[in-house]
Amino acid sequence: MNFRNIKLVAIAVLLIFASLLFISYQSSTDDLRRDLLVKVVSFAINSGHYHPGDIDDDFSVKAYNLYVERIDYAKRFLLKEDVEKLSKYKTELDDEMKNNDFEFFDISVSILNKRINESESYYKEALEKPFYFEKDEYYEFDPDKKYYAANKTELKERWRKSLKYETLTRLNDLIEEQEKAVEKSDTVQEKSFAELEGEAREKVLKRYDDWFHRMSKLDETDRLNIYINSLVNVFDPHTQYFPPKDKENFDIRFSGQLEGIGAQLTQKNAYIEVIKIIPGSPSWKQGELEVGDYILKVAQGDEEPVDVVDMRLDEAVLLIRGKKGTEARLTIKKLDGAIKEISIIRDVVVLEETYAKSAVIRDDESNRIFGYVKLPSFYIDFNKINGKNCFDDVKNEIEKLKQENVDGIIFDLRNNGGGSLEDVVKIAGLFIEEGPIVQSRGRKGMKKTYKDLDPEIQYGGPLIVMVNAISASASEIFAAAMQDYNRAIVIGGNSTYGKGTVQNFTELDRMVPKKPVDMKPLGALKMTVQKFYRVNGGATQLNGVTPDIVLPDYYNYMDFGERDLDNAMPWSEIFPLTYNKCTPSYDVDYIEEISKKRIKGDSILVLVDENGKRLKKLREDTEYSLNYENYKSRIEKREKSGEKYERIGKDTLGLTIEILKTDLPGVEADTSKKARTEAWITGLKKDVYLVEAVNILNDIDNYRSENARKEK
Repeated sequence: MNFRNIKLVAIAVLLIFASLLFISYQSSTDDLRRDLLVKVVSFAINSGHYHPGDIDDDFSVKAYNLYVERIDYAKRFLLKEDVEKLSKYKTELDDEMKNNDFEFFDISVSILNKRINESESYYKEALEKPFYFEKDEYYEFDPDKKYYAANKTELKERWRKSLKYETLTRLNDLIEEQEKAVEKSDTVQEKSFAELEGEAREKVLKRYDDWFHRMSKLDETDRLNIYINSLVNVFDPHTQYFPPKDKENFDIRFSGQLEGIGAQLTQKNAYIEVIKIIPGSPSWKQGELEVGDYILKVAQGDEEPVDVVDMRLDEAVLLIRGKKGTEARLTIKKLDGAIKEISIIRDVVVLEETYAKSAVIRDDESNRIFGYVKLPSFYIDFNKINGKNCFDDVKNEIEKLKQENVDGIIFDLRNNGGGSLEDVVKIAGLFIEEGPIVQSRGRKGMKKTYKDLDPEIQYGGPLIVMVNAISASASEIFAAAMQDYNRAIVIGGNSTYGKGTVQNFTELDRMVPKKPVDMKPLGALKMTVQKFYRVNGGATQLNGVTPDIVLPDYYNYMDFGERDLDNAMPWSEIFPLTYNKCTPSYDVDYIEEISKKRIKGDSILVLVDENGKRLKKLREDTEYSLNYENYKSRIEKREKSGEKYERIGKDTLGLTIEILKTDLPGVEADTSKKARTEAWITGLKKDVYLVEAVNILNDIDNYRSENARKEK
C-alpha cells in the first residue's frame, strides 16, 4: 500500500472514528476499540488488498464456516442446538461487518464460554473412576467424520471416550516401561494393572487441569482475534490480523533476534515454567536459572516485584522481556522447592538456528570438496537499518566456501517457509549475471519486475538446490529462478508448497493517530498485496516448483500445501520476460537420468517411499478401539510393520562433513556452540537426501572431467 493510499485511508478512518465517538460516548473503551478495529481492518483491505472481493452473503457464509470451525474444531464443546442458533447469522456477517454490529460474535462467545464451563465437569467426572477396557467400543478422531452432539448426554459420552483413549495410550506406555524395567532388574516393584491405570488417569487429569486453566485465562479480546481473522481469511489464507503481542513474536521469528533474558517459557497450570535456556543468552551466562524452575515474581530493576503466579503467559513474557542493559529480578522456585531471587541483565538474544550456516563435505573417493549452505528462512531485521539479514550472511558463507576451494555448492532450502522478497532477489543474483529474478502483479494489474542489477557472479560453479513440500514463497522464487536460468539442478519431493503471493504489514495504530490514550494498541494487518510469477511467466501459486529430480518423500503422500488451504488464490500466468539462460558445463538430461536410476536402486530412498505409503494408510484409519487387548494388538502390528523402516535417518551414511576452517576457532572456544555444531554435523551425516545431492555433484564433475579428457 503506497503512502497516498495510507493517507486517504487514515482520513476516512478518522471520519468514521469521529462518528463512532459520537454514537458510542457511553460505551466502554473496549467496545469502541473493537468497533474501530473492524472498521480500520475493512478500510485497509478495501484499499490495499490484491483482490478484496465483495463483502456479500457468499463472503459471510465463508467467514461463518471458518469461525465456527476454529472455535470448536474437535466438536467437543458446541451442541447441535448451539450451531443451529448461530447458523441463523450465516449470511449476516457481511452486514454486521459493515454496520459495526457484533451480535453474532457476542452470542457465540457467550455460548462457547457456557459450554466450556460445562465441559469442565465432564472430564473431572469421567476421570474419577477406573475405565473398563474390556468393552468393545471405538473413538473417532477425525472431526470431519463427526456430527455436533445432539445433547449434553451425547457430548458427555464423547468426552468419556476421548479421555478413555488418552488414558489407554498412557496406560500402555506405563505397562511397556514397567516390562522393560523388570527385564533390566529383578528388584523392580511391579505395579498391578489397576495401579497403572490409576496413574495413567492421574496424568490425563493433570493435563486437562492445565488445559482448562489456560482456557480460563482467555478473554473476549482473544476470541475477537479469532473472529477478525475468520473475516480476513476469506480474502486469502495469508491475510492475517496480528494483535500487538503476536506481531512482536512474528518480528522475533523473522529477525532471529530479541531483547530479553533468553529463556523459553510455558504455562503449567498457575505457574510460568522454564522449558529451555537459549545457549549464549543472558540466562545461560548468568547460570542460576534452570529448566524446570517456576518464575513466581518479576521486578524491573529496583521496582517492586509483580506476582506472575496465575498470570497469562503472554502478559508474564511482556514483564520478562525488555531492553538490552536493563535488569530483570526474578523470584524463582527451584525443583527442590527452594525459593530464591536472581538478577539477570537483559541483552540481545540470538536464535542461531534461524541463521544461515555452512559446512564442507569431503568425498574421499574422488578427493573432491563440496560446500553446503543451510538457509532456514529469508530473514531480515526491519527494525534496524544495518540489522542482520540473510543476503549478507549467505554471501559471507559462500565466500568462506570459495576459500575452501569447493568443487560445487549444495544450497539447502528444505523447510524454509520464505521471508524477505528483496533479499531472495539479491541472493539469486549471487549465482547469475544481471537479469530479472521474479515478476509480480498487484492491484488492478500493476506489474513490477525484480532484477539483479549486479553483473558480477559471486559463485559460478555447479549448484544443487534442495527443496521439499515446506519450502515456500521466497524459497520457491529462488528455486524457480535457478531452474528457469538453467543455473542449478533442483532436487526434492513432488513439489514445493505453492505459495505465490506477497504480503506487507500495515500498522493499524498509524492509521488512527487520535484514538483515546487509554485504548489498547490495535495491532497490525498482514495483507496480500501482490502475486508473483516466474520469469518464464508461470506461477508457483498452488502448483509450487516441480524439482528437476524428484526424490521419495513422506510429503509426497500427504495433502499438504497451498492448494489444501481454504480460500487460496487461484493459479494464473502472465507473459514471460526476456532473460539469458545459462549454458551448463554438463549435459543436464544425462545427469538427471543417472540420478533417477540411482534413486530407484537406493535402499533407503526405496524405504522412504514405502513408508510414505504406509503412513498414508495409517492416517486414513481414524477410528480407534478402546478395548485394551485390541488396542495393544493394533499397536504391536503397527510397530512390527514399522521395524522395517527404523534405519531411516538412523544410519551414518559415509559422508565426511566438517565445519569451515574459518569457523573452527569460534566453535572450539564455546563449549555450547561446539556441542550444537557437532549435533548438526551428525544429523547431516545421516541425511540420505544430502547423499544424493553429493552424488549429483560428483556426476557433474565426472562428466566435465570426461569431456575435458576427450577434448585433449
